[in-house]
Amino acid sequence: MAGVNKVILVGHLGKDPEVRTLDNGAKVARFSVATTESYKDKNTGDRVDQTEWHNVTLWRGLADVADNYLKKGSLVYIEGKLQTRSYEQDGVTKYATDVVGRELTMLGRKSDNPGAQGMGTNSPSNAQNNQKVAEPTPFEAASDDDDLPF
Repeated sequence: MAGVNKVILVGHLGKDPEVRTLDNGAKVARFSVATTESYKDKNTGDRVDQTEWHNVTLWRGLADVADNYLKKGSLVYIEGKLQTRSYEQDGVTKYATDVVGRELTMLGRKSDNPGAQGMGTNSPSNAQNNQKVAEPTPFEAASDDDDLPF
């Protein structure tokens, strides 16, 4: 059986994307995304927030989207894979793990992402217009006269 390497993040950008164009013309964008989990401390009863920072890398078309529309604080959904890279610093080999994004969706209000009017899922293979979705309504009890068999 083949392995699965899939990551889904929903969080806020910690800084503006750093975008570079490589010698071969490919664009790459790098930025950090913060995800926060909350739990209740069983000793004190206080609510505790735990923030985790993730390094994200986007390539080509997604890097263009990040360059044009994302900024510090933007709320995003990113789907991708984990990838570990190594580099030398002061003669010591160090390792870093990044999330390499395959899909990017800008979340939040349009005012949070200026210029993002009409932007939805921003994957090169999955681009579509952002459509307004009706808010879910609270569950309403079914009446006795409907024809459902259950």
